[in-house]
Amino acid sequence: MNNIVKQLCPPLLLGGARKLRSAFAGAAPAARPNDTQDLDVYWDPKMADMLETWGDGNAWNDIQLLMAHRQGKVLDVACGTGKVIEILKRFPALEMHGCDISDLLLGRAAKRGIAPERLTLTDATKMSYSDKSFDFAYSIGSLEHFTEDGIVKFLQENLRIVKGPTFHMVPMSRVGEDHGWITTSQSYFNNSEAWWLKKCLQVYPSATLLASSWNDDISVGRWMMCSPGIEP
Repeated sequence: MNNIVKQLCPPLLLGGARKLRSAFAGAAPAARPNDTQDLDVYWDPKMADMLETWGDGNAWNDIQLLMAHRQGKVLDVACGTGKVIEILKRFPALEMHGCDISDLLLGRAAKRGIAPERLTLTDATKMSYSDKSFDFAYSIGSLEHFTEDGIVKFLQENLRIVKGPTFHMVPMSRVGEDHGWITTSQSYFNNSEAWWLKKCLQVYPSATLLASSWNDDISVGRWMMCSPGIEP
């Protein structure tokens, strides 16, 4: 583990950062034996390279519109290489932070100039932050890669550590059907808007779907705005 990562996560050094892989999304529910996550990809340099351009011209435009007139402390959940944190630095009223399971990806984020004290190596379903640490949080193209159990735990953690609404961009079935856990270049849920809203409303008192400019051949992007009912 390199020196950059040692600065990011000293408490985890003895156990090894990669031990987080097994706990990343919680145990897969027995009724869904096929929703096994592809965790090794988050330590693949090719994936890190892809994350540098993935949301260009679509999801990364969306998040700027969602955050442009807000202020406060913001967490990028599953921040990867920190590209979006870098983009949102254009808004000085936002204090940007990021977390991820992958020490490789966080190392890339630190190398791009994001302060190590604002980057945290943690399991997104059991984050190390204290209650109500942030004003807002978001995730982009991440939540769909969690197990069903992991999706709920991820949202529960967001509700616990964030005072205001959280924003999560996920692909949803282009034809409005629940295709379940599918595998293309990665494995993920490609389900209907109703399925995703139900997941969000298991945790949050209210939720709204907003259109994203991201799409592909089988999915359209949607932002789930999950609200605790309190706007900071």
